Amino acid sequence: MAGILLLLAQALIYFGVMALLFRLRHVMGLGVFLCALGVMHFLETYLAAVFFIQLPFGLLSPGSTVLFSGKLAIILLFYIREDAESVRQPIYGLLVGNFLMVALVMTLRLYGAPVALPGYNPDLVLIDQMGALMIWGTTLLFIDSIALILLYEKLRRLLPHATVLRACLSLAVILSFDQLCFFVGLHAVSGTPWDALFGGWVAKMGAAVVFSALMGVYLLLAERNLAEVAPQPLADVFHKLTYRHKYEELLGKSGQDALTGALTRERFETAGPALLSRAALLRRPISLAIIDVDHFKSINDRYGHIIGDEVLRRVVECLRLEIRAEDRIFRYGGEEFVVLCENMAHPDALAYAERMRVAVHATLAREFAAAPTISIGVATFPSDAQTIRDLLAHADAHLYQAKRLGRDRVVGNAPEIRETAG
Repeated sequence: MAGILLLLAQALIYFGVMALLFRLRHVMGLGVFLCALGVMHFLETYLAAVFFIQLPFGLLSPGSTVLFSGKLAIILLFYIREDAESVRQPIYGLLVGNFLMVALVMTLRLYGAPVALPGYNPDLVLIDQMGALMIWGTTLLFIDSIALILLYEKLRRLLPHATVLRACLSLAVILSFDQLCFFVGLHAVSGTPWDALFGGWVAKMGAAVVFSALMGVYLLLAERNLAEVAPQPLADVFHKLTYRHKYEELLGKSGQDALTGALTRERFETAGPALLSRAALLRRPISLAIIDVDHFKSINDRYGHIIGDEVLRRVVECLRLEIRAEDRIFRYGGEEFVVLCENMAHPDALAYAERMRVAVHATLAREFAAAPTISIGVATFPSDAQTIRDLLAHADAHLYQAKRLGRDRVVGNAPEIRETAG
């Protein structure tokens, strides 16, 4: 009983201090909270390796049972009150900081044995063991944190109004996974007895219950008036946690057509399949519009290539003013452009394309004597095609239909939006 009370006291102290720092984040800043969260990792790993207590159900370590479990609970609380883009900061900070610490210690070990000082007996074997455990534990913490948040979001569909229960179940599952994986490394490095596997698991299940209850008390007393982060598709959460959306933004800034500023055809070849895969995963439609500048060759022949180039630049600028921020424009050929629109059904895409057609013609008719127009073919995944190549071919067929009907129009799976006047 004394051991259980000791663990409970440690859990209350840890969670109480960390929750207080988190509550004061708007006053003191997140830096204080994040630093306090980060400096505990070495102690957690050290205690998990060398400090065990015996309870009726087995051996367990406070470092693993209380401190590590508490850190995961605090990370989950951070996500619940903030969002994926905020919580990824401590997740990646812990990953980089702990690997840096291990790298610096390994660098010092290249020196050999340190100078002996009276009264000191450096345990270099323990340092080596700790380095291996730090790498293993840090890797698991990174995986655990992301998996915990994704599982919590997954359970939202089943338990939409049970925040504490979702947190408890999520923690229980992830801590079970962590206990098994970390113990394998711990046993391999230090020979920890197998009794600690079951004892630590039982204790972590208790920690999941205790920390979830403490989270519930905190949310009720400290931040009850703040709404929880809105539900998001798991793929969106994962992309934010792993900086995938930043990677996509970076790619979007590269691979640009030098003349128009639109993305290149090569970028379409890489981004298109990825966007369709994400649309299939989220069960969302995605529409593709292929746009052609009508009679562009005659514009070049009559007014020259300088004017022709300016027409292409202005077409892209007009399109960019009409599309949504998340849509993408690609220069697919000489005067052909492709616009990819995520989460847009076919009827909406047809109306969307018509707005683009009207805006381009209205602007270019004022600026150029040729009064250029555009024709647009539209197709939508998954109803029209299952691959990006087939989707493009479907839209291209509609584009050629628009040309046969007289150009300056939008054609999709419904009758064309506009009939030309003559």
